[in-house]
Amino acid sequence: MTVQRPFKPALDRLQAVGLRPTRQRLGLARLLFDGGDRHVTAEQLHAEALSADMRVSLATVYNTLNQFTDAGLLREVVVEAGRSYFDTNTSDHHHFFLEGSGRLEDIPGRDVVLSSLPTPPAGTRVARVDVIVRLADLSDGNQS
Repeated sequence: MTVQRPFKPALDRLQAVGLRPTRQRLGLARLLFDGGDRHVTAEQLHAEALSADMRVSLATVYNTLNQFTDAGLLREVVVEAGRSYFDTNTSDHHHFFLEGSGRLEDIPGRDVVLSSLPTPPAGTRVARVDVIVRLADLSDGNQS
């Protein structure tokens, strides 16, 4: 389930978090935010940018995604070592990860209930809990 938030143009989003709206940032922001909430890898966004005739390197896409994440415009979801998605929905929620297809789907935050958490180490606090429920496709013959 995707939670729809009020539409805010890419330029407004960049200015709201103090990021200079360079041509490349603005182009990538439009690709990311103008179509509603979504999950995207750097490689997927790079391919979309090239298809939209944007001249941008994969390194620039990674750097921009990391800048957007640091500014709070995106949330990085690490599904396994070396495999991250960037989520335009930064509200409190969790994810289903479909292992066969690599698709990521939102789970509303209220749908996951934790009865307790371990005590964090001294000098730290729990900042956020991210739950990723991994799903296997039943059609792959693995019914358990």
